[in-house]
Parts: sequence; structure tokens; C-alpha cells
Amino acid sequence: MALDAVRVVRKMRGGAQAHLLQAGDGNFYVVKFRNNPQHPRILVNEMIASVFLEFLGIAAPAVQLIRLSEEFLRENPEAHIQLGARRLEVAPGWHFGSRYPGDPDRLAVYDFLPDALLRKVENMRDYLGILAFDKWMSNADARQSVFFRARLWEWTDAPRSHPSRVGFVALMVDHGFVFNGPQWEFTDSAIQGLYFRTMVYESVRGLDDFEPWLSRIENFPETVVDEACRKIPPEWLDGDDAALESILDRLLRRRERVADLIHDCRRGRANPFPNWK
Repeated sequence: MALDAVRVVRKMRGGAQAHLLQAGDGNFYVVKFRNNPQHPRILVNEMIASVFLEFLGIAAPAVQLIRLSEEFLRENPEAHIQLGARRLEVAPGWHFGSRYPGDPDRLAVYDFLPDALLRKVENMRDYLGILAFDKWMSNADARQSVFFRARLWEWTDAPRSHPSRVGFVALMVDHGFVFNGPQWEFTDSAIQGLYFRTMVYESVRGLDDFEPWLSRIENFPETVVDEACRKIPPEWLDGDDAALESILDRLLRRRERVADLIHDCRRGRANPFPNWK
């Protein structure tokens, strides 16, 4: 069920020109518009990735369809797309919302942590799961993540018996360039999908460290693919139904290649796994 946007907070960085909006449920969402400068397929990619990540058990924001009405857009002209000197109005209708982890006036969210703090991120192993995911999905972008301090039992597998324990949590964000973005194709390279801070891979000694995600991908159920497709509004596809079906069929055939794609990382110009035995 979609939510209505009620307030513009600010424009976000990045090529999609997403905006941080507050929705009718009181929560905040990073919203990518259907007519964003990158392509409408970016929203399809984001929706599919979000459903897959939830199944795989990798920390990522909850997602939501966000409706921008004509009235909202008239009253909030700061919600727009800038293409050089040309201003492009946002199309009314359904857009992709990625839930912000809290109130932006109260919660500090970082896209970089110093080494000492990065090593203390409680769900560091999710960087191994997301690498397997990015290799499978042919994410043409470098891995993006954000960090914030939170009660750990709300975001990780930490026991609820310690409700006051807090720490840094990483959320994996920005999946618009899976399937090589709007190209909807598979391109593989040794550096594709890697996080630029290779210390997150220091624990890797071999393929076993990519479990349980590697096995979950190799046995990924088609029912989850069908679930993801049902969440996509028809206007996002605009006649791309056959192309989407084709890329998803090819994706399912790629499941058994993920282990080899991870191995290929070691043959790149910089091995990200210094402790692989």
C-alpha cells in the first residue's frame, strides 16, 4: 500500500537526484522519482533488490511506494529535477521510497566512518553477504552503505535481553545499478560491487565465509522473484515487461556462478581478501 508524501526535507546527493521526504505515516524516505535522470528502470531495480535482500537477510532499508500528488508538487516546488540549466518537474504518481533509519533532525547518519569505528560496526559480516548479492545481480556501481548508532536488537541479531545496548549499524543502500543499471544486462569484472574500504573483507579466509548467503543465492526460490515483480507498479515498466522477464530468467541461471565471481575478485588488480588461505 502506497503512502502520500507530506513534506520535503532536502535534496540528496547522487545522479538519481533523490529527495528526502516525510510520508503520511510519519516516517522519512529517500525517494527516487519515476522520471529521474538515470532511467525509470532504476526504480524497478531498486524494488527487486529490496525484496531479494530481505529474503537473504542482509541489512537494508525497508521500502515503500510513495505517492506524489499534483497538489503536493504544486505546493512544494523545491521537489524537482535539475538537468543543467533546465528544470524538470517531477511526474505525479508512484515513486520509490527507501526508509530513512530515523528522524533526520535527531539521528546522525554517516556515509563514512574512520577506521577505528568501522571495525566496530556490529553487522560487519553483511559486507560479505552483499558482495555475493552484488556479484549475482551484476551491480555496476561500487557498494554503497550508510552508518548510524542504534539499539542493536532492533537492527541486528543481538539478543533482546540487552535492550539498551547500542552500537554502529551498517545499512546497504542504493541498488539502482544492479543489472548494469538501465542497460538490463550482466557485466562482470573483478572490482565490480566491491566496497572501497577493503578492511571489511579482512575476516575472509575462503568461500565458507560467504555463507549462509552463497547457499541462499544458489537455492534462490522463484517465488521470491514473483513476489518482487508483483510489487512493481505497471507505469514503472511502460512496456518493458518482456525485457524484465528475460533479465530475471537469466539471473536465475546465474545462481551457480556466484562462487566463481567471488573467486575472480582475487585476480583483479588489487586482491580485496588479504587473508584468504
